[in-house]
Amino acid sequence: MTILQRFLTVVLVAAVTLFTRAIPFAVFSHGRKPPAFISWLGRQLPRAVMAMLVIYCLKDLDLSSVPSGAPALIAVAATAALHIWKKQMILSIFGGTAVYMALLRLLG
Repeated sequence: MTILQRFLTVVLVAAVTLFTRAIPFAVFSHGRKPPAFISWLGRQLPRAVMAMLVIYCLKDLDLSSVPSGAPALIAVAATAALHIWKKQMILSIFGGTAVYMALLRLLG
């Protein structure tokens, strides 16, 4: 890519990002309540995204050999336990990642 193409790509991506972030404020401004479907999506999407991330992270897990899948499964259980206990998504994600990385070091 030339410098001009790179510059235009960055400008286009920035413009699209700005536009998509500004749409909700433009559509639902002036104190209007969003439609029920939009509110429902706002409640359901975080759970759906987390479920897709779990599936994506575990899709290539090899359960045929005993120790290889253990760190991932233990880390998923730790993440779930942390989230049930504290209900803090950031803590759950970082805690589960820390457990996974520690288990990889200890068992790997």
